[in-house]
Amino acid sequence: MSDFTVKRNDRLPEITALLKDPAGAAVNLTGATVKFLMRSPNAASAKVNAAGAIVDAASGSVKYAWAAADTDTAGRYRAEWQVTFADGRLETFPNAGYLEIAVVEDLAQ
Repeated sequence: MSDFTVKRNDRLPEITALLKDPAGAAVNLTGATVKFLMRSPNAASAKVNAAGAIVDAASGSVKYAWAAADTDTAGRYRAEWQVTFADGRLETFPNAGYLEIAVVEDLAQ
């Protein structure tokens, strides 16, 4: 089962998340930057490695707006959010495992 599903070539809905620490508390993202990464489990490089947006720093709310090439190939992907805090330290979410993303075929040619 996927955590997020989008049709091939669709750019909406944007993917969103509430980033939480291992105890389940919201991570304060004040002063941080965020990247969204997505790759096929068998690929050597990422299909997506791009800046995300912080929607609400105090609640750990983030989003990523799909680019056209991000969803052009149907398949199953793993994804994660990479946060660089103001002091330069890095943390990846989810802390364990990955988000499972499905890009499914559409009927358009």
